[in-house]
Amino acid sequence: MSEVTCALPLELMALLRELGEPAPMVKECVVIELYRRGLLSSGKAAALLGMNRVAFIHYTGRLGIPFVRMTGDEWEEEARHVQELDRS
Repeated sequence: MSEVTCALPLELMALLRELGEPAPMVKECVVIELYRRGLLSSGKAAALLGMNRVAFIHYTGRLGIPFVRMTGDEWEEEARHVQELDRS
């Protein structure tokens, strides 16, 4: 695994240390942000954080990051399909 060193303001490091060991928290933030941007799959992100995929999806959901990402048009199309299924 590669390592990255970055300079953080002392007050930010103090806040991170209050929460625990900074390195795992920074790694989690990076992985979650890459997932949020659609650059990592939920499975890959979960594996990087040592979690199973379902737990990761629930965790990111609690953080307000949706698992299903659809545009308004996609939601409308999906709703039309559901209505068609209800009629048949």
